[in-house]
Amino acid sequence: MMARMAQQRRPSRPTIVDVAREAGVATSTVSRAFTRPERVNHHTREHVLAVAERLGYAPNPAARALETGRTNTVALLVPDITNPYFSGVITGAERAAAATGLTLVLGDTQENPAQEAELLRRLGPAVDGFVLAASRLADDNLHAAAQPVPLVLVNRASPGLACVVADFDSGTQQIVDHLASLGHRSFVFAGGPAESWSGARRWVGLRTAGRRRGMRAKRLGPYTPTLDGGPAAADAAVGAGATAIVCHNDMLAFGVLQRLAQRGVRVPDDVSVVGFDDVFTSALISPSLTTLAERTEEAGRRAVETLRRHEVHRPEEPLVLVLPTELKIRSSTGQVLVGPQ
Repeated sequence: MMARMAQQRRPSRPTIVDVAREAGVATSTVSRAFTRPERVNHHTREHVLAVAERLGYAPNPAARALETGRTNTVALLVPDITNPYFSGVITGAERAAAATGLTLVLGDTQENPAQEAELLRRLGPAVDGFVLAASRLADDNLHAAAQPVPLVLVNRASPGLACVVADFDSGTQQIVDHLASLGHRSFVFAGGPAESWSGARRWVGLRTAGRRRGMRAKRLGPYTPTLDGGPAAADAAVGAGATAIVCHNDMLAFGVLQRLAQRGVRVPDDVSVVGFDDVFTSALISPSLTTLAERTEEAGRRAVETLRRHEVHRPEEPLVLVLPTELKIRSSTGQVLVGPQ
């Protein structure tokens, strides 16, 4: 009985009809004031918005989507929401979305191309566009996904699609130059997922830079780019007699450092370790991790801005943005203290 009485006393949510009646205009005028302001007299629109604010009225997003064909929602898909690398991308994307009046929806593809494709299919009708971070899909699948709604890639490139990527050519050269300056004549690369575009780019860059320096480079893996992938990568590197290990990302590097410590291998006295990404904990662990820093927050922001620009202007040539990288030199790398390699 009391529940029924409380329900009866609960004030109803104001409707577009209430706003129109209070403002003394037609409901179509109220609708245009929110969805097509250029078609409403400036003073009339200001009056309608003031009445709507006083009554506590907000347009129904679903109704607006039906009328305008836009949801004002974009989706950001990441391979692993627990990976600190993507926190920067998410932060930048969220801030850019908020600044342009968009709602950001986040999806975790769990490093699984099938899961990524499923999220694209399910969310496609509900969003105005996608930002795909480190997509694991093949180029053909990406182009198919870009047909219904626009999409922008982060940390991935595909011909004909807009993307924001890191300058791995310069970054890998910085890593190799640093290791060479410490006396290393070779290194191993602990690779990540086989589907990783950035992983392939990192390996090509490291191998090319190594050749310029006369350094031997060997790829190991693939390994899961998490703490759990570290032990197998560390064991393989020790077995290969490596004096320097360059890891696919910082999370893998953390796992490598833990395993080396368990085995009594000193870092950097016996082995130097390098990561990619410069996640926020890289400087806090012991030894602190030498790693290639990427501008992840800027990447997320620029991706959403690019998505909105492509949605409005539909340029013939998709925008490709290459952001600088910087090697952060810390305690996990040092001079070679062993005999000839």
